[in-house]
Amino acid sequence: MEFLADFGLFLAKVVTLVIAVLILVAGVIALGSKQKKGASGHIDVKNLTSDFNELVKDIKSVILDKEDLKKEAKAEKQKEKEEKQAKKVLAKSDQLTTGDTERQKRVYVLDFDGDIKASAVDALREEISAVLSMAEPLDEVIVRLESAGGMVHSYGLAASQLARIKERGIPLTIAVDKVAASGGYMMACIADKIIAAPFAILGSIGVVAQLPNFHRLLKKHDIDVEILTAGEYKRTLTMFGENTQKGRQKFIDDLEDTHVLFKEFVSEHRSAINIEEIGTGEIWFGRRAKDKQLIDEIKTSDEYILEQIDQSDVFHVSYELKKTLPEKLGLAANIALDRLLLKWWDRINQARFYQ
Repeated sequence: MEFLADFGLFLAKVVTLVIAVLILVAGVIALGSKQKKGASGHIDVKNLTSDFNELVKDIKSVILDKEDLKKEAKAEKQKEKEEKQAKKVLAKSDQLTTGDTERQKRVYVLDFDGDIKASAVDALREEISAVLSMAEPLDEVIVRLESAGGMVHSYGLAASQLARIKERGIPLTIAVDKVAASGGYMMACIADKIIAAPFAILGSIGVVAQLPNFHRLLKKHDIDVEILTAGEYKRTLTMFGENTQKGRQKFIDDLEDTHVLFKEFVSEHRSAINIEEIGTGEIWFGRRAKDKQLIDEIKTSDEYILEQIDQSDVFHVSYELKKTLPEKLGLAANIALDRLLLKWWDRINQARFYQ
């Protein structure tokens, strides 16, 4: 009887603990969903020119001796002094206008990492709006673009966002280090200049669609699927119904029309290319893409940005979403788990070492 009493007390404690944990988890999820509905973010701006100069200083402080460091510091001070004097001379001679037309060029760097839904377009919209609030025609926007394409309407919207930069008369450069194919190239062709790494993948100016059909499998097991539509072509091909040749042909016609629109769009923005030659759905690596006029220059984004740092103020602009409470807790849990696994792995290795 004493054992049963102890066991009952233990069981009650466990049940109470489990219920408390479930209530806590439910509360966190509910709070997280509320936060997600009103989720907001902020624009984060980093001065890449300053970061790079600090990096150079750190390297010099290790490599150069004290005498050389003094010479470097003296030369920098002299350069800054000369620049300030030059600005004063311009101001006195009224060459420096109220609009500050003689100011240093600013370069804004954005990143677009595209998935099949072009989900990054939401952040891109915010980043472009922020940049357009400050940028002028003497400035430049660089977009580091990585995407193998996806949904037509999603990438059409992403391309339209980039077009906002062009409409304001601000030079736009697209840099492709890995891939800008299909919808990715639809975005890239908007640019005034496209640069790409030697083996970056470009092109794929085509349209593809595929879906499985389970009609025969369902029919074999005597399962009927009824699809009711109003409108002759409301559904052309389906996954569960019996597809007709008429519906299949309409689906193909729609694909062809989308392909024509895609080719017209590329031709409009890259008039130098032979659209019939490159609009076959093929892809080309950077060097071959340059021969086909798909890009303007073989160069990595790092190379191009470093060139701009020498003559411009370069800023990286990104839109950062605030993490919800469940995401923060999940991140903390992952970090704790990683540390636990690392400790466990270290102990195993130590045990092996001392054996």
